[in-house]
Amino acid sequence: MLQEKYAHQLLESERPDQLYKYLFNDLPENKAYYQKSINQTVNAVIDHLETRSTPYSGASVDQIRERFSRLQAEHPEGNSLQIVLEELKELYLNDAISFHNTKYVAHLNCPILIPTLAAEVIISAINTSMDTWDQSAGGTFIELKLIEWTLDKIGYPENADGVFTSGGTQSNMMGLLLARDHFISNNYSIDPGMDGLPAEATKFRIFCSEVSHFSLKKNAALLGLGQNSVVSVAVNDKYQMDTEALEEAIIKEKSLGNIPIAVVGTAGTTDFGSIDPLYAMAAVADQYKIWFHVDAAYGGGLILSDKHKEKLKGIELSDSATIDYHKTFFQPVSSSGFFMRDKSYINYIKYHADYLNSKEQEEEGIPNMVKKSIQTTRRFDALKLWVSLRTMGTQRLGQYIDDIIELAQRTSLMLRNRAKFEVLNHPEISAVVFRYNPLPNTKTDVCALNAYIRKSMFDEGKALIASTKVEGKVYLKFTLLNPVTQLSDMQEIVDHIERHGHNYFIKN
Repeated sequence: MLQEKYAHQLLESERPDQLYKYLFNDLPENKAYYQKSINQTVNAVIDHLETRSTPYSGASVDQIRERFSRLQAEHPEGNSLQIVLEELKELYLNDAISFHNTKYVAHLNCPILIPTLAAEVIISAINTSMDTWDQSAGGTFIELKLIEWTLDKIGYPENADGVFTSGGTQSNMMGLLLARDHFISNNYSIDPGMDGLPAEATKFRIFCSEVSHFSLKKNAALLGLGQNSVVSVAVNDKYQMDTEALEEAIIKEKSLGNIPIAVVGTAGTTDFGSIDPLYAMAAVADQYKIWFHVDAAYGGGLILSDKHKEKLKGIELSDSATIDYHKTFFQPVSSSGFFMRDKSYINYIKYHADYLNSKEQEEEGIPNMVKKSIQTTRRFDALKLWVSLRTMGTQRLGQYIDDIIELAQRTSLMLRNRAKFEVLNHPEISAVVFRYNPLPNTKTDVCALNAYIRKSMFDEGKALIASTKVEGKVYLKFTLLNPVTQLSDMQEIVDHIERHGHNYFIKN
């Protein structure tokens, strides 16, 4: 249907006159076409900003599916870019979730910095691959400088190192991979990279809080240890790991004949934004001689804040750490980092391929980035953070962090002052978990009520919130990552929640 709608608009003058018109290169006509295309695309984005006032259009999955039901991926005769962009409005832009909207308070999606969009233009056009020096040149040193900057912010020693990754799941995998192979290399007479896992690997155990990220279990399975190797440790009333329970769990697993190899602290749980007692956990890990990894994918941005960075105390004692720049550094996805306190740990995954990173090149002092990554071809995502820091510095970014934390605290207080709400947590970062319960002493199905509210708000599109389950019960969640959002926005969102909650009782 859409193909038929736009096919008649294809003008003869817009058809490519030259076979290589679409390639990015230095031919005058191609440069002109590139500039025109970028301008048209920017205009399409600006039009999207000007025509969308809500975080979502409210379109149903069936409505969107119907638009694609009669489309093929390619147009047999081709179209001008302008026509494709017009079509894209209906297929994507009109219904795209607007993370920059002040009424979007659902998941860990931040608004992004304009300087990063300038960087994205360069990243895509030049198309640098970060796996080798002869494909990246200056890009390598930009990434190295940013790794050095982050390591300094974490407080790691001079011998530390790191690499940019696709996100927290990949970074957490690297942490567990190094933990596994470090333990094997120090306790067995085998090389895990060459010989695989010892038979005792079925007894390896990794300890994390019961509210830690799902990627730990997923990665344990991918690493051949199995999800059952991950031991969930109880949390306190602030949803932080209970270090006494951690030690008890380690002792219990040892008594069962199992083998503790790692403990994972979370600095910013997905649901609550809670931060484990990292300093105390580091002491436990040291006592039992096991790896200490910190998942600071969410909370890593606190290193920018003079007011709140003390909440990360103890991360400098970890063996490895995850930080997502695309969460609290306001970067576009993907932009993340994995960091280790000792660069020699990377030997557990290093592999020499003569066509990429020959030993001779390394002996010449040529930087070898691919040895640090589980990816080979890797995008130059570091440029986004580089342009941000060179344009803005860190003080303003730190203020953004302070603003969203203050908003979360004020929002939590506002909910507590409304009699119809139950609030579970006091925000350490910017997540607020709560539920709407106007009739607490009745037989109202509170889980069904709150599930209805979340879904009906998404279907309406005026404000987007998230939901989660705590001890099997449905709760609503705000994740506040937009420093432009004000308390008045949050009050409007809560008013929407109450309105949809009232509608639930009318329908039921």
